[in-house]
Amino acid sequence: MIVTITEDRQSLGEQAAKLGAEHIRATLKEKDFCNVAFVSGQSQIRTLNSLSKEPDIDWKRVNVFLLDEFIGLEKGHAASSATFIKAYFLHMIGEVASFHEIDPDPKNVKATVKALNETMKTHPLDVAFICIGENGHLAFNDPPADFDTKDAYITIELEKRSRRQQANEGWFKSVNEVPERAITMSIYEILSAKHIVISCPDQRKAKAVAMSLFDDITPLSPCSAIRKAADVALFLDRQSSCLIFGDGRSLK
Repeated sequence: MIVTITEDRQSLGEQAAKLGAEHIRATLKEKDFCNVAFVSGQSQIRTLNSLSKEPDIDWKRVNVFLLDEFIGLEKGHAASSATFIKAYFLHMIGEVASFHEIDPDPKNVKATVKALNETMKTHPLDVAFICIGENGHLAFNDPPADFDTKDAYITIELEKRSRRQQANEGWFKSVNEVPERAITMSIYEILSAKHIVISCPDQRKAKAVAMSLFDDITPLSPCSAIRKAADVALFLDRQSSCLIFGDGRSLK
């Protein structure tokens, strides 16, 4: 893992986007298509904006996947991952090879998950742009996370802290409005990506950042699992990195 500490959120987004773009361009030199997963949220806005401006990427050869989606959320809701990625990224880059939305309809959950899992069998991830949740989750894999499943997508029950984060970020008026269930890409599938780019700014993420670097790798600390991935770049700003200095534990 390479950890980069930047001066501010803007620099973080620009550097994360630059590295991610390099991975996408390199993949497209080797293959006809590149499979890229994105997470939504306030932490990703500057990274996505910077990535949309990166030159020499043939987006028409990029398959776009989402890391998660709330179950029961009406289509077009501001908190929807699909709505977010469309608004903050897709509309700025034009046509892509494919965009795999996650159907939030509760009646279609089983069919939706089955279809996504079938799709991922033939679309191994090349690049994943992710973040770390305030409670240490990856995507919506809240603690205790399922470290055993090999399914690409699973359904989960959202932890109260995870739902509170969504309300605090302004996507919902209160925590009571946040759906209690979601479809999420699994820890296994996220870690399978050839390259993982993590954009994680803000002091509210500082504790989770320390968890990811120093906790034992267990389901109670989902973010710690990033240390098992083949290629990870963690981008922090001064605020999100404030708790990792002087920690006596060493990375292995």
